[in-house]
Amino acid sequence: MARVRERLRDPLAWSNALQVVKTVGAAVVAWVLAGQVFNVAQPFLAPWAALLTVQSTVYRPFARGLQQVTAAVLGVLLAFVVGGLLGVNAASLAIALLVAMAAGTTRALRAESTTAAATALVVLLTGYSGDASMLGGRLFDTVVGIGVGLLVNFLVWPPLRDRSAARRVDVIDDRLGELLTDIADGMRDGCDADDAEGWVQRTRELDDDIDDAWAVVRQARESGRLNVRRAAGRRIGATGDLADLLGRLEQAVADTRSMAATIGRATGAEWDPRFRELWIDLVTRTGAAVSAADADDLARVGEDLRSAAGELFAAGTERAPRPAHGALIVNLRNIVEAMDAVAEAQPVRVDAREPVA
Repeated sequence: MARVRERLRDPLAWSNALQVVKTVGAAVVAWVLAGQVFNVAQPFLAPWAALLTVQSTVYRPFARGLQQVTAAVLGVLLAFVVGGLLGVNAASLAIALLVAMAAGTTRALRAESTTAAATALVVLLTGYSGDASMLGGRLFDTVVGIGVGLLVNFLVWPPLRDRSAARRVDVIDDRLGELLTDIADGMRDGCDADDAEGWVQRTRELDDDIDDAWAVVRQARESGRLNVRRAAGRRIGATGDLADLLGRLEQAVADTRSMAATIGRATGAEWDPRFRELWIDLVTRTGAAVSAADADDLARVGEDLRSAAGELFAAGTERAPRPAHGALIVNLRNIVEAMDAVAEAQPVRVDAREPVA
């Protein structure tokens, strides 16, 4: 039940659900408009083109609208040419798809690499490509669908991805805190090389999460362009801090991976008991502070880390390689410093309120 409530509060889920509804609505409106208003016979390309056109932002359809129109028209023309010359058979299908896919690899149509091929396939296999008199109707049918898709996305609650971007950033630090806690527990229980490799793999998964978050942040910035919603400018302008937080998360994850790799290489070595005890305690506290987004605790961990490092290296260590000690301390220091600002920003929200005069 808690998972369901969390999902219902997720702005990304609501944004995606709204986009699905808009896409379905655009396809239906395009089909009705082409068939019942413009009397296009069998208007199957109108809803198809509307599905292709409705995108996740307002700006993107306008920026790619010309490419979509070009690709769809190319697909229709290609189907009529090949179908008229060869009829509908395996050879004509292969030729149409080959030419359309080749066109999709060009710079002009790369963003719509399969649109021409998919459109040609639909037109060719429905059997209309052999009737030259239907060419104008198919082209008009396509244009109606593209026009409806653009208008629906522009006028019907154009999406702003700022809150979705903030949500993506918000969950990454929780996962990093869990990983740090698991590393400390593993060290306390006596980890092996396989455990260390598992931790390294989890940092790669966090890298994937960060890449996804960067993509949503870029999409959030794009979503404010040509957006008619009154708050669009303020809300997208407020996403500027998300980039800094993601940069810090990238640094923290990279140092966590380095730390896990160092532990893996030192597996089997006899750790200095004093260093091991202090370091495990500091990592445990760091993981808890990161999970709880407690900037004050992180600051205290940073102070204790500097103090512990000074004492340890002043006294010297004999049982474990000093380079491993130094590497682990530097990694943990970098994690604490990077996550301090992230913790202060928690929970990550985009503040789009009007400034108070």
